[in-house]
Amino acid sequence: MEGHEGVVRLLLEREDVDPNIPDVNDRTPLACAAVEGHEGVVELLLEREDVDLDRPGVQDRTPLAYAATAGHEGVVRLLLGREDINPNRPDANNRTPLGCCS
Repeated sequence: MEGHEGVVRLLLEREDVDPNIPDVNDRTPLACAAVEGHEGVVELLLEREDVDLDRPGVQDRTPLAYAATAGHEGVVRLLLGREDINPNRPDANNRTPLGCCS
């Protein structure tokens, strides 16, 4: 959440760390990094094959929707650089990531 890349790197080096476990606000580490605009942390998480790119959080929003809503262009570019992300997944209000930033 705070963008501490070194700490994230250390944690991700462990085999017993699951990068998809949500926090008390139902946001995964990827969603937290996306909503805060921490590009370096997003890059570290995207290096893992087991990160769920489209896991919904609060209001059924994906990390892409969080980044788009917050206006974090760099994070949006990183996420859209992945072929395994769904850029059209709607949230609980039936808004896509594009609709979230309009």
